[in-house]
Amino acid sequence: MGRMLQEVSDWIVRLVWTNILWFVFIVAGLGVFGIMPATVALFAVTRKWKMKDLDISLLKTFKETYKKEFFRSNCIGLIYTVIGFFLYVDLRIAESMEGTFSVILYVFISFIILLFLNAIVHFFPLYVHYHYSLKDYIKQSFIISLISPFSTLMICIGLFFIGYLITNMPGLIPFISGVLPAYWIMNVCIKRFKNLEQQQSHVNKQMKIEESVN
Repeated sequence: MGRMLQEVSDWIVRLVWTNILWFVFIVAGLGVFGIMPATVALFAVTRKWKMKDLDISLLKTFKETYKKEFFRSNCIGLIYTVIGFFLYVDLRIAESMEGTFSVILYVFISFIILLFLNAIVHFFPLYVHYHYSLKDYIKQSFIISLISPFSTLMICIGLFFIGYLITNMPGLIPFISGVLPAYWIMNVCIKRFKNLEQQQSHVNKQMKIEESVN
């Protein structure tokens, strides 16, 4: 019983301290320029937790990741911002139109926006788990969001309950508002990544067998 209480208290301190660091590093980047690198650092920490690396120095991990990924993560953030801006403009244009075509266009653009938001959610786990080029990070985030409907559903369910908890207990915002969603998203995505890697490994084996037979 005592050991369980110790583990629970360790996790509470771990979560709270990580969330505070996330806020601090966002502010350190003057808000706008701190969001992307701070969130990348947040997901880097949660990934280490999922890999059973619980004894890391949170401050050191945040500082190193934040500094290393500041420029590149902000470049990707700028690209996503531009894409989001054009989608928003397209949606407003579709709203101003009349007729059946405008309704179809509005529904289509709304779907693309949902896909876009889903891609952003998948981007952060992808970014800290794999090494790609800037272009491939954006491409792969869209692909994975398309081929992973069950993972998306699980992420949405988890975020709904976290949002419900925070809405009813707003005092928790400084302590879990970033780290808990990040941990849940990372948890779901790590499982999905492993499944995709296993599927790819199976395909590669089948291809080698077919090549040897031919």
